Amino acid sequence: MAERQNIPGSEYEEFEDLQEYFEAPRTRKPKPKRTSDDLLPGVVVRARGHHFDVQIEGTENGRHGASGDVRVCEVRGRLLQERGRDTLVAVGDRVWVKPDGARRGLIERVDERHSVLSRQHPGVSVPAEDVILANPDQALLVFSVTQPEPHLRMLDRFLVIAEANELPAIICANKIDLTGEDHAASIFGRYAEIGYRVIYASAETGAGIAELKAQLTDTITVLAGPSGVGKSSLLNAIHPALNIQVGDLREVLDKGRHTTRAARLFRLPFGTRTYVADTPGIRELGLYEIDPQNLGFYFREFAPYIHECRFPNCTHDHEPGCAVRAAVDEGKIDGERYESYVRLLHGEE
Repeated sequence: MAERQNIPGSEYEEFEDLQEYFEAPRTRKPKPKRTSDDLLPGVVVRARGHHFDVQIEGTENGRHGASGDVRVCEVRGRLLQERGRDTLVAVGDRVWVKPDGARRGLIERVDERHSVLSRQHPGVSVPAEDVILANPDQALLVFSVTQPEPHLRMLDRFLVIAEANELPAIICANKIDLTGEDHAASIFGRYAEIGYRVIYASAETGAGIAELKAQLTDTITVLAGPSGVGKSSLLNAIHPALNIQVGDLREVLDKGRHTTRAARLFRLPFGTRTYVADTPGIRELGLYEIDPQNLGFYFREFAPYIHECRFPNCTHDHEPGCAVRAAVDEGKIDGERYESYVRLLHGEE
């Protein structure tokens, strides 16, 4: 009998021979797999086209730069090849960066997101998520009790956006030194009654400041509210070393008139991972995508009544047998909150 030859496809070849044949070229010079030891952890704080500002976090030896340094990074080609229709890298993403010189880097890996503030990509007919902000932990909605007068319609709009994005919302009623907490509670107490956390604060007296600082520490917080409500003063009271000039928070957060609607993170110097997020355009975010039949689900006080309506597709506006409207008539649902619902339902401010 002829000597058996180790040739792929031979009738005498054993499976082990085939396996050895096919694996040999792959194991000749194995490419070392990049580990986290070679990379720096960071958070994307700003997106500028194909470049991303990444704030480095948690470097132990300082070999590639101290924690807190910002590197301008591009996305590694391998990641670009994996891109789908959704946003590949967004502000707020936890990423791993390969250093390139003193101030630059390559984004090698993006950690899984635990939450997003997002919308459908504009102008794209197929489902595609446009991530405005990755990994937000909460929204802090700041409104003043007076000077300016509280714009509760805007607050209700913000709360709908937070509910639609499954983002916990905290309400800060600021400037209580001008009216007293009892007056503030007469305005904002309705939100506490339906389950929102309301912090009554004053940058002047220090009321609520310790509570706000504890709430912000080691989180990514979406900061929103009308101009003039005292956001800068509150941040200064929380951490005086910030020394933000009153009224200059827009500049600190790079929210100038010529910037885009892209979000940006601003690191606060307490805690290890404390950021506030500037999200221009948040007033419009998400509302145009909400089906009118679903809007009621984002008003949490409607929940006990929605399924009691006569019609399953009730919009709680005009239909007979509406349990939500009946609850409004009986004083179980605040009338002004219901009015906000109706205005949003019809696309009004």
